[in-house]
Amino acid sequence: MDQRAMGPERKEPTGVWSFALQIGFFAGLIWGAVKAVETYFKFTKIPATFMAKPFFAPSFMNTTAGFWMGWLAFIVFSIAAALLYAALFRKVVGHWTGLAYGAAWWALLYLLVGPSTGMMKWIYRYEWNTIVTDACLFLLWGLFIGFSISFEFTDEREREPSVTT
Repeated sequence: MDQRAMGPERKEPTGVWSFALQIGFFAGLIWGAVKAVETYFKFTKIPATFMAKPFFAPSFMNTTAGFWMGWLAFIVFSIAAALLYAALFRKVVGHWTGLAYGAAWWALLYLLVGPSTGMMKWIYRYEWNTIVTDACLFLLWGLFIGFSISFEFTDEREREPSVTT
């Protein structure tokens, strides 16, 4: 029998981990590019390569290859963060959780992990432009990850065809 004659097709549910992997990749790609633009226009003193800084020599981080390595490190970090968000918060509705998630990562990286690993100096050594610019970047990054994942997994049932009897 013809498949079209049987009625509307049922769509397969979205795979949690593959979807989170894609969202994390694009979050790192997009927001890593925004971070590079921020640095280029000197909106921030923290370079776009800050994630890779503890793993490579400072002379390497100032090269083109170091820039790409820093962007790649941000993409890998974003993938891990998206997978974690999917594991913990994928069923939470709305955008506030994503904003809070981005703020939490900013606080963790800029107040604790970053200064103690050499990614950056302690926060009080930066101007307000740097602090606010990077905080806003992480809020938008968290919103992108959180809202994309939550929207996909809380509106899943609306993609299902309606059953009429």
